[in-house]
Parts: sequence; C-alpha cells; structure tokens
Amino acid sequence: MASTTRRARNGSGPLLRQRYVARLLVGTLIGRLPGGMAPVAILLLVADQGGSLGVGGLLCALYGLASALGQPVLGRMVDWRGQTLVTSAAVLITTISLLALPLTSAAAQPGVAAAVVALAGLSTPPLEAGLRALWPAVLPNEERRRAALALDTGAQGLIYVAGPPLVAALSTTMGPHTALCATAVLGLLGAAVVLTAAPSRRWRPAPAASPTGALGPLHHPGLRWLFLAMSGVGFALGAMNLWAVALADRTGMDLLSGLIPAALSTGSLIGGFLYGRRTWPGTLTQQLLAAAVLFAAGWLPLTAATSPVSATALAAVPGLLLTAVITSAFLTVDALAPPGTTTEAHAWLIASVGTGQAAGTALAGVFADRPGLGPTLPAAGAALTLAVLVGARRRLAVPGATARRRGRHRRTAAHAAR
Repeated sequence: MASTTRRARNGSGPLLRQRYVARLLVGTLIGRLPGGMAPVAILLLVADQGGSLGVGGLLCALYGLASALGQPVLGRMVDWRGQTLVTSAAVLITTISLLALPLTSAAAQPGVAAAVVALAGLSTPPLEAGLRALWPAVLPNEERRRAALALDTGAQGLIYVAGPPLVAALSTTMGPHTALCATAVLGLLGAAVVLTAAPSRRWRPAPAASPTGALGPLHHPGLRWLFLAMSGVGFALGAMNLWAVALADRTGMDLLSGLIPAALSTGSLIGGFLYGRRTWPGTLTQQLLAAAVLFAAGWLPLTAATSPVSATALAAVPGLLLTAVITSAFLTVDALAPPGTTTEAHAWLIASVGTGQAAGTALAGVFADRPGLGPTLPAAGAALTLAVLVGARRRLAVPGATARRRGRHRRTAAHAAR
C-alpha cells in the first residue's frame, strides 16, 4: 500500500489511469509527429525530385519558420475561441497541404512548392500549447498535475526518436512521397484523438486579470528575453538535422539522417527521466542557467567526432540536457505569463524554438558543402542561448521563488497565488 501511495505521488502508473491523461498524451504525441517527420521528409522528397540539398534546406527552413510564426497567432485564437474550432481548421489545412506537396516539383516549380510548404507550416495545429493549457482542467490535484507536466515534457523526445527514423525507413522502402503522406495522416489522426476528448471540447480560457494589449504575453520583458534565448536551442537542433542529412549524403548511409536526431532525442528522454526524479537546488532561474551551461558544453564532444558511429553516439550527449533546458523554460513561462494568455505564451516559446530551428537549418544548408562547420553550428546556437540567459537573468527571476525547487515542475508561491 505504501508503495502504491508513493507511485501515485510520483505520477507513475496511477497517473496514466486517470481519465483522459493517457488519451491526451498519446494523441498529442501522434499529432505532433509531423514536427519531427516533415523536415526530414521534405529534404528527402526534394532530393528524390532532383533538387539540391540547399533548396531542400531552404524549404525545410521555410516550413519551420512558418510553423513558428503561426503558433502564437493560433494560440491567441485558441485563448479567444477555444480549442475545437481553431485547432480543427488548422489541422485540416496543414493535412491537405502536406498531401499536396508531393504533387509539386521543388526543382521545376520552386515557388509553388514554397507556397505549399509555407501554408503547411502556418497552419500547424497548436497541440503542444493546447495540452499544457488543458492539464489544470484534467488534473485539479496539483501534485498529479506536476507529474503530468513532467511526463509530458519528457515524452516529447519520442517525436524525434520515432519521427525521423520512420521517415527514413518509409523513404527507403516506399519512397519519399509515401513518407510525406504518412506524415500528414498521422498528424490528422493525433489531432482527432485530442479534439474529440471531452476536456478539449469543454476547455475555455481563463479571463485576463488585466489588459495586456496587442503584445499579450510579450508585455513581460523577461519573457521576451527568454524567447530570444530559446531560439538558440532551436538553432542548434535545426543545424544538427541538416548536418545529419548532409553526413548521410556524403557517406552513402541514408539512415544517418534519422539516426543522429534520434540519438539526441534518446538522450533527451533519458535526461528528462533523470531530471524529473531528482530535487534540484536553487531557484528556477538558477536551474535554467545551469542547464544552459551544460547544454552548451554537451555539443563540444560532437565537434571532435571522426566517424558516423561516433557522431551518432555523441549526439546523445547534448540531448541529456535538452529536456532540462526546455522544461525550465516552460516553467518560467508558466510562472511569468499574464493570466488569460496561457496558450499564447506557451505558443511563443514553441515559436521561438521553431524560428531558431528554421534559421539553423537554412544556415547549415548554405554551408552543407563545408563538412568542418557541420557540428560547430549547433554549438554556436547553444552558446547564444547561454549568453542571452546570463544577460537577462535578473529579468527572468520569478517573484516569490524559493531557494530550492523540485526538478518536477513545482510552481512558485507567486504563481500558485495567481
């Protein structure tokens, strides 16, 4: 009995048996698989059509940038109108766009291909931000809600563990066209699982305590600096994805395009598991800075990789700290965001990572013919994150934060009161 009680407090086992928890987690993960699959699928589709890696990288960057720009807009619409209408329309548009992309030729019709890719990215449904807004309604108990947030953050690595290898396998066996169609169908299926659940249908945003104007959550200066810092994390991930494809092309090992990102995501899963089971000293801001330091240092061994095997293995090192950085950033957003802007605030964080990812992909595509720069660019993105966080650490301080916080999403006293 005591063991069962401890498991319930930690959120393992009994948490997944709570009504709607497993459904929302699994549905959101499936619905967000296009985020890990589409960039690789677009690159492989363009290569199959005879386009250059540079063109593929630019289209992939356009998709990421459009998705990043669309998330805050869709998040604000969700805060106004609820999840059902906004997310349903978004997922239908992005599904149709991804299904139409194989019918165009990036080499012969680059403008048409770019328009389709941009539309698919802009309409990416805000499932991740929406799920984080749903947890208070699904789990009124604060202890279980913290456990759900920890599980949610750690499980996100599955998108990049399963997505890129699945695309690579489908492309190798059935062609890039099939891989892209499968990407679209999975996104539609996952969104349907979430949107048909009662918590999503019934969810309504909390009223704003005070007007924030057109800026919404960007009204808070600390959040603006945090979003800028997290774009460096996205830059590192985008540059690594393109470098993995370039390395696969140079070595003739197609599976590397999926294995290297999957190795980083596997490290993220392990790191998230360890992070969630420990109590960490210091305030949330101090934890964020410490994670950023280690995340930046984790890229350094990859710059010395001498073979595909060592590159794949060493890609897991920065992944070990990725979940800690992302989780700490989401907790900071949760604590600092003005009431009534929850979905939009989370969407801005997602958008900042996506924008950086697009920039990293584009720049890595430009330097794809210079192998020495491949693993250096991700390290530069992580260094940017650290530099911005160090400079803005006072603005990121959470009012009322205690000197010691649990690693598992413990809220501040100020946020709980709010």
